[in-house]
Amino acid sequence: MLGQMQKNYYNMKLTSKQVRDYFDWRTDQELKHCPDCISAACNEMALKYNNEFDNDLNAIEFMKLLFFNDPIPMLHTHSYGFHTATGRNIIETLQMKYYEYKNNIII
Repeated sequence: MLGQMQKNYYNMKLTSKQVRDYFDWRTDQELKHCPDCISAACNEMALKYNNEFDNDLNAIEFMKLLFFNDPIPMLHTHSYGFHTATGRNIIETLQMKYYEYKNNIII
C-alpha cells in the first residue's frame, strides 16, 4: 500500500521545469514568481488533499487554480463561475505556503 502511495505521489509531483514549461505554453507573460516555490507549495497541497480525500489530484491542478482560476471539480472550488468557500481557502493556503517557501527557502 505504501509503495503504491509513493508511486502515485511521484506521478503527480510537479517540478520547477514543469511550472516554467506550463507557463510558457499557457501564457505569453513572464513568470514573475519562483518556480521552485510554486512547485513545492502545489506538491504539498496535492499530497495533503490526496491523503484527506483519497482523490487522484495532480499538483498542476492546484497551480492552474492559483494562477489561471481553473476550477478543480472534485474539490468544488467554483460554483457558477465564482469561488466557493473551499476554493477561496485552497487559494489562500497555496499563497501562504508559496510565501513560506519563498521567505524561508525550505526547498
